[in-house]
Amino acid sequence: MMTEYYIPTAPSETEFTEKRSRFIGHVWRVESEAEARAHVEEMKKRYYDARHNCWCYRLREGGVERYSDDGEPQGTAGQPMLNVFQREQVENVCCVVTRYFGGILLGAGGLVRAYTQSAKDALDAAGISVVRRWVEAELRVPYSLFERARQETEAAGGLVDGAEYGADVTLRVLLPEEKATDFADRITELTAGGVVPAVTGESFKDVPRAGII
Repeated sequence: MMTEYYIPTAPSETEFTEKRSRFIGHVWRVESEAEARAHVEEMKKRYYDARHNCWCYRLREGGVERYSDDGEPQGTAGQPMLNVFQREQVENVCCVVTRYFGGILLGAGGLVRAYTQSAKDALDAAGISVVRRWVEAELRVPYSLFERARQETEAAGGLVDGAEYGADVTLRVLLPEEKATDFADRITELTAGGVVPAVTGESFKDVPRAGII
């Protein structure tokens, strides 16, 4: 079975103000509950004077999902935050949203919207990477075909991982394993046999989704 899942690309920190309440969102990539809880504790220490440090995390292993409203009305913080990551199918993620109360009540609906926005902003800032098995291939193309080769790579759900510029361009590409053969056939056909991509290996790693069309 083909394994493919999504994780945050990088740690992030975002902030916005809603009716004088400050919402500070953080996202991290985590591998275990211990790691997730360490981030939660770290934020509680850093923002010790904040009214609330609400959190959630999702782990791929064991399908673990946990959240806390940390004193906010039940269902207005942790669960809406978790929903953001469920919708985007992002796993191995921890999110903490810190709220400094501004003196104006937001109401249950307002809280849900604010915590959802904070988690979403933090995820957008972190970016999403896809983890899967990739086939690594190399192809040498004339400069006139460089752009076309790049487009074909993206059309196959892959991405250009590097390029060396000499008399021709040598492209290193990563391709989803189920598309590698079709891609090679397509390039060979496009160049009337002039360019034949060579598979150089395979890797199981995360690649930012923004780089993949």
